[in-house]
Amino acid sequence: MQTYGSVFARIYNERWAGFAGHIAPLIRQYYKRDGQRPRTLLDVCCGTGQLARHFLDAGYRVVGLDQSADMLDYARANTADCIAAGRADFFRGDAAAFSLDERFGLAVSTFDALNHLPDEAALRGCFQSVINVLIGGGIFIFDLNTRAGLLHHWNGIHIDDTPELTLINRAIYDGGERAYTRISGFVPARDGLYERFEEVFFNTMFALDRVHSALLAAGFKTVHSAETHDLAAPVENPEALLRVFFVAQT
Repeated sequence: MQTYGSVFARIYNERWAGFAGHIAPLIRQYYKRDGQRPRTLLDVCCGTGQLARHFLDAGYRVVGLDQSADMLDYARANTADCIAAGRADFFRGDAAAFSLDERFGLAVSTFDALNHLPDEAALRGCFQSVINVLIGGGIFIFDLNTRAGLLHHWNGIHIDDTPELTLINRAIYDGGERAYTRISGFVPARDGLYERFEEVFFNTMFALDRVHSALLAAGFKTVHSAETHDLAAPVENPEALLRVFFVAQT
């Protein structure tokens, strides 16, 4: 699993919390649609903790897992009051192979985090790890970038130049099995100068019919694909979407 350094974690925390803020209420609405469910959440690839914060504010017990120590530092800072109250914990671990003693009603992995796994074997390992920590009837919700989505919006160069940050995002995808992006730039340092950073990431393309089959093979009893705005409505052709959500239940 790819990890992220301290400067990128800082930028992510400050600038890319919007997706979590948008999707967290939709996931929570879907999860509670059948009435009372355990308010326990596992956030796989939790990043800097914005989605965890939403569920904590709604009264959930939350455990976050991420491989980046720097991301986890921000997640702990963003939820320090809940950690002190015993309602949140954050652990460093690999999404493709982890185990926890605790059990959860809901597990999530958002903002196409699972596209950062290197191959299908790692994805299957993630599914098995997740189902092992879900209660009976527990739900796993995650999203993936699709091939159509990356062809639509991935390629190009984007420059964000402000006094607070210079950010250059170069992305390339040719329709194959990997999409790549190189993010570089400068951020203010404590000495009044600027610190340069650079990170290179990839997205792995997973055939969505194989993702569906892998979830069933892991032991999930029901699986469907959905669009972001309506997690309850199965879609017939998920490959046509730009981003797809999977909803799997034990």
